[in-house]
Order: sequence, then C-alpha cells, then structure tokens
Amino acid sequence: MSKFLRCLLALFLLCSPLVLLAQSAAPTHADAQSDRIAKLEQQIADSKGSADNAWMLMSSALVLLMTGPGLALFYGGLVRKKNVLATMMQSFALMAVVTVVWAIVGYSLSFGEGNSFIGGLHNLFLHGVGAQPDPAYAATIPAQTFMIYQLMFAIITPALITGAFAERMKFSAMVVFMVLWSAIVYSPMAHMVWGKGGLLNAALGGRFPMLDFAGGTVVHVTSGVSALVCAVYLGHRIGYSREAMPPHSMVLSFIGACLLWVGWFGFNAGSALNAGSLATSAFVATHFAAATAVIGWVAAEWLRNGKPSALGAISGAVAGLVAITPAAGFVTPMAALAIGAIAGVFCYLMVAHVKARFGYDDSLDAFGIHGAGGTLGALLTGVFASSAVNPIFKDAGGRVLASGALEGNTHQFVNQAIGVAIATALAVVGTLSILKIVDVVIGLRVPEHHEIQGLDLSQHGEEGYDWEDPGPVPAAAFSQVAAHNSGLARRDPQAVMGD
Repeated sequence: MSKFLRCLLALFLLCSPLVLLAQSAAPTHADAQSDRIAKLEQQIADSKGSADNAWMLMSSALVLLMTGPGLALFYGGLVRKKNVLATMMQSFALMAVVTVVWAIVGYSLSFGEGNSFIGGLHNLFLHGVGAQPDPAYAATIPAQTFMIYQLMFAIITPALITGAFAERMKFSAMVVFMVLWSAIVYSPMAHMVWGKGGLLNAALGGRFPMLDFAGGTVVHVTSGVSALVCAVYLGHRIGYSREAMPPHSMVLSFIGACLLWVGWFGFNAGSALNAGSLATSAFVATHFAAATAVIGWVAAEWLRNGKPSALGAISGAVAGLVAITPAAGFVTPMAALAIGAIAGVFCYLMVAHVKARFGYDDSLDAFGIHGAGGTLGALLTGVFASSAVNPIFKDAGGRVLASGALEGNTHQFVNQAIGVAIATALAVVGTLSILKIVDVVIGLRVPEHHEIQGLDLSQHGEEGYDWEDPGPVPAAAFSQVAAHNSGLARRDPQAVMGD
C-alpha cells in the first residue's frame, strides 16, 4: 500500500468517531429542544388555566354577593318595617338550603349526562366532580369550579321568587317549596339550556338551539313566572289596594341595587367561563344595558308622574340587567344600549299599568321585572345576536353562520320563543303543583294575626329594628338646656341657631 493510501486510511479512522458522535448528538439536541417547547406550551396552558380559574372563582363570589347582601338588602328595604328581617332571612336561608340540595342531587340533575330534559344521577353527591376539567362545559377550569359557579345561579333564582309572596308566606313553607322547586323546575330548565344533550342547548347540539348566555330563561323567566303563580295563589296581602304599603327604607334598597349591579358582572361576564375577550364583551354589554334601562324607566316615570324617583331608577337598573342576561355574550355594545332602553320602558309599563290592570299582588314586582324583562331579553337576543361577537353557529365545513335575525337568521327568533314557552310552561305547572302539595301538607300562608303583627316577630321572634325607648325626659333636663342656651345667646346668638 502506498504511503498516500495509508495516510487516507489513518485519517478516516481518526474522523469516524467524530462523525458518529456528531450524528448521535444531533437527535439528542433536537429531543431536548422538543422537550423545552413542550414544557413551555404546558406552562402557557397552565398559566391560562390559572387565570381562567381565578376569574371564575371571583365571578362565583360576585354572583353570591348578588343574593346576600344584594338581593337581601334590595328586597328588605322594599317591604314594611315589620317584615324586613323575615324578608332578608329568606334570601340568606336559601344560600344554605340550596347549597345542600345542589351538592346532593341538584348539580347531577342539571349538568349530569341524561336525556334531553333532565340530567342523570351519575354525579349524585358530586361523584366525579373534581379537579379535572370537563371539556364539554369548560376546558380550562376544574369541574369543581364550574360546579360552584353554577351553584350561585341555583341560589339566586329561587330567591328572586320570594319578592312575589313577601310579607305573607310561612318560613317553613318557603323552605319546603324552594327545595322542591329547585329540583322540579330549576334543574330541568338548566339541563335543557346548558346541560349535555339538553333540548335547547345551542353549544352542544340541542333540538331547538336557543341562545341564553347567562340565564334569561333558566333564571329570570322561570323565577318571574313562578313568582306570578305564587302571588295569584296566595292572594293579596291584608289591606292591599286599601292602604299604602310603601318601602320602609329606600336607603337599604338603594345599596342592594348597587350591589346587584356590581355582582351582575360576575353573573354575565363570568358566563364566558374564561378570562378572554368574550368575558370583556359580556361585561361591556351588561353595563351599557343597565345604564340605558335606568334612563328609559326614569324617563317614562318622569313623564307620567312629573318626578323621577330613586325607586324607579334602581328598578330600571335591575330591569336592564335582567334583559341583557341572555344576550350579554352575543350582542354588540350598541345593541346592548337598545335592549336596555327597551327593557326600562317595557318593565315600567308592566309594573305601573299591567299589574294595576289585573290586580295581582306581586309584592316586590318579581314578575314585572324578572318575568317580563327575562322574556323580552330572550326574544331580543334572537334579533340582535351577532356572529362577530360570538360565532356559535357553524356549518359542517366550519364556516361561521348567522346568529340573529338582523344577520339573516330569522329562525333564531322562533327558537328563542320556543325556549321562553317551555320555561313558562314548566314554571307554571311545576310551581302550581308544588304550591298545592305544600299547602295541603303544612300550609302556605301565615295566620291573619301573624301577618298583621309582622313576620319578623311571628316567624322569627325578633325585630329588624329594636330601638329602646329612653322614656320621658325629666323636666330638670329641659331647665338645664334652657339655661345653657340663654347664656350662650348672650355671648353668640348664631351658636344657638346652630344648636
């Protein structure tokens, strides 16, 4: 072998290990890079999940704030002084009672897999509801977070009904009625609209896909219609239409309304189930609708009575919040302004004219605001829904389809009407059946002398306001004050005027 060939062979033998080493090192480097990318993607996903979870827990707290103290103060201020504590107690008691019902059976009937009308019993006692997300409902938050958020809706819905029979239903009857109502009326409606396989579920392929972002039918139509049934069934309060029954404390109601407005951001924006742009859209729509509803109600009242009232302003705000609830995640800010303005005027007419025309004693206008406002909002959602805000409908090829009538989907208005009709029928039949059962078993209405005395004392043995009477002022005290003022007047007459 020539010297040249021997040199080439030696060079080959020396370089071969380096080539093999480089070849073996290349995939190792690529694998490491892939691992780093996968870890980064997981960290991003975990970060998004944490943000979504934080927002949903905050939203849950905001919705609970709506019941207590929000609704408790709002309703408590609107009744007479002798019933303030009993009225607030109803909202507070439901925070406890409905929670237990929800944990045992309510969540399973609402969101468990069942048929088109009601969920099954797989999630009884919260079986299988833990830290892992349920992708069918919310892919970035624990199933337990979704469960607790939905619980807050289940609490406030029956609490709204208490405004219709305020000042005349027994506390024991109220508790039994609400336990049954939660299972027989609320859970089936929640499943039909939001549950897997629900008849009206637009996101999961329901037979009649109805748009209800945060509970126009599930919460407000069912509670408002049930409230009307309760008011008619129980009859008038003693002295109704013959004596004035004004709110005993507009200050309490004013504070309650403000808390409701703030809490409603969790109610509507939280229904996006994440902290993304859809939550922002719902937040904006909620605020805008409440604002124009205040203006609409107050303007109508001002024209009729010559003065704008604080009661009208806070009632208008609640009416706008109710009406925008089903539409919040589907409409533009300008559509929200329109919905709020229409709702303010419409609900004012329901309370000021329709109620007087038919003569039913809906004590705190639960039907006039929640039933009427929820129905109006659900129907207007079918008109104003925009695919640019929420592209919920898509064809087989993934193309976005029109959402509302203004975009060309006129059939959506029909679906909305079907949803309202089902909610109304379920509320009427369910509520009337439960009322009759409870009335036969334990009785619904307090005795006449208890109603005259007031529910604070007759049902709870306490008073909302227990101010001690200091008794007559001694004559000597008047003499001392007179002497003080006489001496003060000689030194500074303006000081006495100030005293």
